[in-house]
Amino acid sequence: MTAPAPVSRRALRWGAVASAGLMFAGVGAFAYASQVAARRAPGADAVTVTLRGDACQPNALTVPAGRVSFRIVNETERAVEWEILDGVMVVEERENIAPGLSQTIGARLKPGEYAITCGLLSNPRGRLVVLPSGSGAPTEAPRLVAFVGPLAEYQVFTQMQARDLQRAAEALAAAVRSGDMARARELYAPARAPFERIAPVAERIGDLADRIDPVAAYLAAREADGGFTGFHRLEYGLFARGSLDGLGPIADQLVADIGALRERLRALKIGPVDMTDGATRALRALADTAEGGGENVYARTDITDIEARLAGVEKIAILLKPVAADAAPAPFAAVETRLQALKGEVAALHGTGAAPSFDTVPEAARGRLAADARALAEAIDALGTAIGLGQDDA
Repeated sequence: MTAPAPVSRRALRWGAVASAGLMFAGVGAFAYASQVAARRAPGADAVTVTLRGDACQPNALTVPAGRVSFRIVNETERAVEWEILDGVMVVEERENIAPGLSQTIGARLKPGEYAITCGLLSNPRGRLVVLPSGSGAPTEAPRLVAFVGPLAEYQVFTQMQARDLQRAAEALAAAVRSGDMARARELYAPARAPFERIAPVAERIGDLADRIDPVAAYLAAREADGGFTGFHRLEYGLFARGSLDGLGPIADQLVADIGALRERLRALKIGPVDMTDGATRALRALADTAEGGGENVYARTDITDIEARLAGVEKIAILLKPVAADAAPAPFAAVETRLQALKGEVAALHGTGAAPSFDTVPEAARGRLAADARALAEAIDALGTAIGLGQDDA
């Protein structure tokens, strides 16, 4: 399954909290520090948010700017995702948080006010206020001139993939409208591939991503929910119901939403940190969904999705190589090693010929895939820090 972006977690510093508290009119440093401490798990450095019913507890959070870790505890009866949103832009997310379990999410946050999702996509959202850290510590921005070439090439790459995505969606819609079930099924997985390649930036645009690629499990009424649209609604009709009834308008709306995505991507200003943080976010989402059994629960075409998503991550690594190979050779070598290992692992799962159904992949293999995807995400995160993209910019 899309402004600040995620980085590795860091302990909240009491000095920063106290300074931030001074900037809150009428709120003392002690009260602020107590508020944060009350939300931490004993002995942990993460702010704890518990999902119960249709709300977050607490429903309003205040933290200092910089790197913050959140521990999301799911006490509902459904697997859920948790997101931090800056308007319609996804800052960070964690998917497939199983009932009764928790996951930790790290984000680098700039001062401002954000929304947080509280379980299902239709639930009321919570509020996250991020105050200036007030630490006074200078930060050194990376030398952006070194990234001009990679950024320009990545912008071209995203536009070309978005173009391919729209063409593929149009072909899929044409097959649906013509009543050609076999052709529509054949086109489903290839149509998703360009979307997966640009997941590091496309999934940040949360309102469109929620229309193009929502998963029924995160909607209140599941497949019967009015918000169940886009690729997976088509997938449900084609592979689960075996019927094209009612899919024409769904396919047409998908084409329209992808057209809107192309325009938003064209206007989106991508920075160097968006490339590394987007790659780590895409890999962690891959890990979450693979571990949970996949995202294409009706067609079981997840191996094709995973291959495309890894190709998008690899494109970022290739573009950063001229900068990273000189500035941080060891961290970049670690990224290359883990990337090639993960690609080899997925290739072995694919085998020769058509990709196998994802439900035939053993649970142990899916677990290794998820673990290796997370390890690659950590390596890219470390690379970003090594080349100057992990500095706090609060």
